[in-house]
Amino acid sequence: MALAGIRVIELAGLAPAPFCGMMLADFGASVIRVDRTKVAMSLDNQARGKRSVALNLKTPEGVAILRKLCVRSDVVLEPYRKGVMEKLGLGPEKLLKENPRLIYARLTGYGQSGPYATAAGHDINYIAMSGLLSRLGRHKDKPYAPLNLVADFAGGSLTCAFGIVLALLERTRSGQGQIIDASMVEGAAYMGSFVWKSRAIGMWERGRGQNMLDGGAPFYDTYQTADGKHMAVGAIEPQFYQQLLRGLGLDTADLPPQMSFDHWPELKRVFEGCFATKTQAEWTDIFDGTDACVTPVLSFDQVSSHPHNKERGSFVTDCGEDESPRPAPVLSRTPADPCLALDPRIGQHTCEVLEEYGFKSEDIDNFVAAGVIERNVPVAKL
Repeated sequence: MALAGIRVIELAGLAPAPFCGMMLADFGASVIRVDRTKVAMSLDNQARGKRSVALNLKTPEGVAILRKLCVRSDVVLEPYRKGVMEKLGLGPEKLLKENPRLIYARLTGYGQSGPYATAAGHDINYIAMSGLLSRLGRHKDKPYAPLNLVADFAGGSLTCAFGIVLALLERTRSGQGQIIDASMVEGAAYMGSFVWKSRAIGMWERGRGQNMLDGGAPFYDTYQTADGKHMAVGAIEPQFYQQLLRGLGLDTADLPPQMSFDHWPELKRVFEGCFATKTQAEWTDIFDGTDACVTPVLSFDQVSSHPHNKERGSFVTDCGEDESPRPAPVLSRTPADPCLALDPRIGQHTCEVLEEYGFKSEDIDNFVAAGVIERNVPVAKL
C-alpha cells in the first residue's frame, strides 16, 4: 500500500486524531496507538488496523519508553492541548533533535499559539470560531451545528493527514522532518474557502437559509415522501431543473421562473406536495437514469444494499459483523486494504511492539511487574 513502511505513533485521544491515524493505517502505515494503563476500555472506535501499547506515563520508565518509540518512528500524532507533551519532556523540539527526520503532528482545536491555544473546545466551538457556523441553519432559525464532521474530521483529521503526507513527501527531498500545527478552526475555515471566495459573486448576499446552496432554493433541498422517507434534490443547472420538473409532472409554463427568489417559498410548497404523493422507492424509480439530480436519502441500513454502492463495494464488514465505509479514495496500483480484524484491546500488542523497537524480553517482563506497561493478550476461545 501507499504508506507501507511508515511508522506512526498515535497518542490516544478522541475522534479527530483516531480518524487521522486510521486513515494512515488504512493506506498501509504501521500505526501504534499509545494508551494509558489502568483503563478498562478504549474510546477509540476508529482503531481499524492499529496496534495498542499501554504505558504508564506517570513513571519515568514509561516516558522513556515512549521517547524511544517516538524517535524510532516516522510520525508522531498527538492530540493534546499545548504544553502537555512538553511537561513530559517529549515536545517536538527535543524529539527532533534526537531524530531530525521525525514528523511531529499536533492536532488541536485552536492551534499552538493565540489566546485560545490552551482552551478546551469541541467541534461546535471550532466551527463557530471559523465563521462557518454563522452560515449553517434554516431561515429564521438559530445557527445549526451539523454532525461533528466539519471541524473534527474535515478540518481536523483530513487536513492533519494531508499535512503528514506532505511532510513525508518533502522529507524525500530534504531529509528533514518538521512540526505540523493542525488547528481545527483553521482547517474548518479552509474547508469553507468556497463560501468565503464566492461571496463576491453574490452567492451568500441573502440571510442564512435563503441562498441557493443553504436550503433556501426549492431545487436544492430535501423533501418527504409518502412513506415518511426523503429525497434529495440538487437540480441547479437549468437543464437538470427541467428534468426535475418533468419527473414531478410539472409544466414550466405553470410555475414562476427558477431563479425568482421571491417565489422560492411558493415553489417549495409545490414540490412538497408532489413528493408527498409517492414513496421513496417510487420516486427513485422515476428519477434513476435521468440527470435531474434527485436521489434517495439513504439510511445507514440502506446504503450498502443500494445497487451503486454494492457494485463498487463502497462499504465493508469486519469480522465482528460491523459495517463501515471503505477507505477513500481508490488508488489504482496501491489501493487501501483495510484490516477487518476486531479493534485492538488496550495493551494487546505491548510486548510485540516493544520487541520490534529493540527492547529485551527480560526488560519487558520487569516493566510489566513494575506497572510501567500493561499487556492484554486476548485469550483464545476453545
